[in-house]
Order: sequence, then C-alpha cells, then structure tokens
Amino acid sequence: MRKTWDRGNVSKIACASTICHHYAINVGGKPMAAINVRQLGDDVVKRLKQRASLNNRSLEGEICHILECVTNDHMEAKRITFLEVSGRLRKKTRGRKQTSAELLVREDRNCGHRDGF
Repeated sequence: MRKTWDRGNVSKIACASTICHHYAINVGGKPMAAINVRQLGDDVVKRLKQRASLNNRSLEGEICHILECVTNDHMEAKRITFLEVSGRLRKKTRGRKQTSAELLVREDRNCGHRDGF
C-alpha cells in the first residue's frame, strides 16, 4: 500500500528543511551574513565559475575566498601608496646618472617602434 502525504508530514519536512538551512548558515553559533549580488554580467559569472573549478571550490566558496582576501586586515596594513613607492625609489637611485626620457623614446623609435609598442 502506498503511503500518502498529509499536510502534517509536509509541514514537518518543510520545518526540518528550514532547521537544516538555519544550521548551515550559523557556523559556531554565530549567524553568517548572506549577500545577494544583482546585475552581474554572464561573463563575470563564467570566469568566477572557472576560477572556482580550478581551486576546487563552489562558486559561493570562491566568492567568499575572494572577499576574504580583499578585505583582509593584514593585507590592508601592507598596502602602500604610490608616493611611498616613488619616494623609496628616489632614495635608492639618488646620485645615479639618469637617462632622459626624451633620449629613451628617440632610441626606441629609431629601432622601429612607434608609440612605445
């Protein structure tokens, strides 16, 4: 005899599903945020999926990894500005004879290159 589903059983299954989902988004008792990204181009999604596959992650896992890397405080502390980099370069090359940009461009063009390519 085939078992039929009544409303009681369906609501129990729905409740169990909700509990599993609730448990899945609460890691270590702390609720995890959920972010929806709208209007993301198909090409971007395709590249993210390829990247996720290469890294043996789900699409969601790959996006989380990318966001964690970008927002990492340690990386933020190491970020330096253009002025800091140029200042360091100036200190390292102070006193050295520099070739003028005009001479370098002329030399490059004489070799048959145009517009630096």
